[in-house]
Amino acid sequence: MAKVHAMWQNYPEIETELAQSLALIEDNVHTKNQAVTDAILEMISAGGKLLRPAYCLLFSQFNAVDRQKMIALAAAVETLHTATLIHDDIVDDSALRRHQQSIQARFGKDVAVYAGDYLFVVCFKLLANYASDLKSIQFNSQTMDQILDGELSQMTTRYNLDLTPEQYLQQINGKTGQLFALSCFIGAYESQKGLKFARQAEKIGLNIGIAFQILDDILDYTQTDVDFGKPVLDDMRRGVYSIPLILTLQTNRCQLAPYLEKQTAMSDEDLHTVQTIVRQSNNVKKAQTLAQNYTKRALAGIAKLPDMPARITLQKLTKTLLTRTT
Repeated sequence: MAKVHAMWQNYPEIETELAQSLALIEDNVHTKNQAVTDAILEMISAGGKLLRPAYCLLFSQFNAVDRQKMIALAAAVETLHTATLIHDDIVDDSALRRHQQSIQARFGKDVAVYAGDYLFVVCFKLLANYASDLKSIQFNSQTMDQILDGELSQMTTRYNLDLTPEQYLQQINGKTGQLFALSCFIGAYESQKGLKFARQAEKIGLNIGIAFQILDDILDYTQTDVDFGKPVLDDMRRGVYSIPLILTLQTNRCQLAPYLEKQTAMSDEDLHTVQTIVRQSNNVKKAQTLAQNYTKRALAGIAKLPDMPARITLQKLTKTLLTRTT
């Protein structure tokens, strides 16, 4: 059975099912190209936190439902997430993912493209085989559209020193928020608790995803490459500005602009100078407060869910997003 991240030892109620979801993904990866197969299997076993399938499984626990079905749908969610990560690394030319070489760095961009494409196929095969009706598949398609919209929006605003916090939030709504929303929606909807409950779960998931991405972006200014498992500050050199930098540009533009205007020519020293300026401002704290606000919205939604063990686990898991350091 595939191993899951050590954090799930604190959540035995879903640890086994997460491992079964990973194993099911592995069982469904069969390509005629061994390099593509190897690349996918290495990515799957690289130690991701599995937050999205975990939320899918937890929201399915509010009603009696076929657990094998939910394990498969959680696997579909994680497969979709993994595919987007592989393609992100190609676009970003990222060398690291989860403390090891990214697929595109190790196997080449051509293998990485095919690996990501193949995982989209696996995702829809699992949905087709296990979803109760077309609603989950339709919602999955809509989510992919919104993810792409967020990525395209981010691409068109690169190197924009006038990027606003509102534009940033719109981008991460699509880039990260929608996949968390999908995870929660599918878990709730496929548990046969009704569309109203599924929409409630979707809103909670969206708030969780936005909070998660803000915290992820904060880590670029508080962590090292070793801590984080991928090169920090790479986004800045590529003109992708996150909320701590956006807020600091509003107050320290004259100080930051000479460095940021170098764009891809920014040296490592330039990057760390900008990082220091952001750290010395009050804007990392402001970003943390923004993340806390979205987490509080999610927790308020969770508090309205039926009084069941799954609600307690959801509260515990979501609160950890405020204090994570990796």
